[in-house]
Amino acid sequence: MNAPVRLEPTQIYHVVKGRTSSEPVHEYGPAHARFLTPKLDTNELVWSRAEEPPLANVPLAEIMDVLEAVGARLKRDPDGFLAEALELSQRTNPLPREIVERAYSNLGNAFDRKRMQFMLDEELGGADAIDGWREVKTISGRPARVRAYAPRIVHVLAGNGPGQAAQSLIRGALVKGVHLFKMPSNDLFSAAAVLRTLAAEAPNHPITQSFSTVYWRGGDERVEGMLFRPQFFDKLVAWGGEAAIRSAVKYVGPGFELISFDPKTSISMVGREAFASDETLAAAADAAASDATMLNQQACVSSRFQFIEASEEEADRFCALLYERMGAERPFSSNLPWPTPPQIREEIEGLRMMEDLYRVWGKFDDRGLVIRSDDPVDFHPDGKVVNVVRVANLKDAVRHVNVATQTVGIYPAARKEGLRNLLAAAGTQRVVTLGCAAPELGLPHDGFYPLQRFVRWVNDEG
Repeated sequence: MNAPVRLEPTQIYHVVKGRTSSEPVHEYGPAHARFLTPKLDTNELVWSRAEEPPLANVPLAEIMDVLEAVGARLKRDPDGFLAEALELSQRTNPLPREIVERAYSNLGNAFDRKRMQFMLDEELGGADAIDGWREVKTISGRPARVRAYAPRIVHVLAGNGPGQAAQSLIRGALVKGVHLFKMPSNDLFSAAAVLRTLAAEAPNHPITQSFSTVYWRGGDERVEGMLFRPQFFDKLVAWGGEAAIRSAVKYVGPGFELISFDPKTSISMVGREAFASDETLAAAADAAASDATMLNQQACVSSRFQFIEASEEEADRFCALLYERMGAERPFSSNLPWPTPPQIREEIEGLRMMEDLYRVWGKFDDRGLVIRSDDPVDFHPDGKVVNVVRVANLKDAVRHVNVATQTVGIYPAARKEGLRNLLAAAGTQRVVTLGCAAPELGLPHDGFYPLQRFVRWVNDEG
């Protein structure tokens, strides 16, 4: 038997206020995916409160000029930062190469000026409160002005999507704050590649001086106990699973606020209208497959449970089509093998033995599976596994919605109006037409407008 090949540890870049460092000092990771990081100097990772943030008085028009140029540079990648990140990501990122590659090729599109202006208009009511002091007419008649002032934020990034670093850069720059990104262990390259591109495009600009990205092991109290303090930062933006959020909560206190993008799950609802014709059924199945396989079901918007108004025979027709379409290649999903988690394999093997209650489409060939049942399975589908649940009426599915339900995709679109208030009352944050689960910047995320939460609102009265 051949001995396993031992890979040399991968070198990780830190980018601190425009300066890239790569001298290996610390080693992390499991045996098959070790990686090296530079020395972490916490003094370099903060910005003095004795001075205004570098971007505080830079006009938003100029900031958007720079961001547009960064987007264009990301599309060209003349420095090879994204290309290098793509190659290195294969060692630590669980997503298939082609998904990461397509995600990288799409990063520049987020820097579109119309998108950024839409974010400012929708989330903050325009640029005037960022660029200066917005005049407010009070009930008393007393003069007042408010400003959305530049924040100081630590971002604990999640690694389930390469686009998060670009989105965080855009949001952070538009609110003119200073921002420290903590890179996740399953995406150690995207944030550094984006900030290296920024530094190459605008090496001496205040926007470059306003961002840093580094790695430390999550929960390391020596680092987090030093940085997560109100004398350095106003807010902690935490993405990720329950453990990451619970770890962050203990640092929250007066002057240090938590903005939590909590772990979420998503579902689909398919009405009886899908069975009007073979064409409508095929369209519904394709849209449902698209939502189920977003980032190979690693995104919060990925549907895992799909409730359908159907007889058993009709549900089986839908499941067969859904299984077939889940194997298709899409911009943010792969048709290559994707491993079914071992614990889910065990659960499904048990279901196969109860044919009177469950039917399963697919084998453990890593192309996805579909389970049909009359009640939701009692495990969390993952690894391109979908549970299709029969209901008499889509309103019956609302009882399976709670505050952890992020996105609900509905077919046909006309059924949304009769369901959206019930879904909102149950706890969901987002109702979309089936097939439209991919989120859009400028709209609420997880029930709030991010830019409104990022800024510090300051009053000048009288």
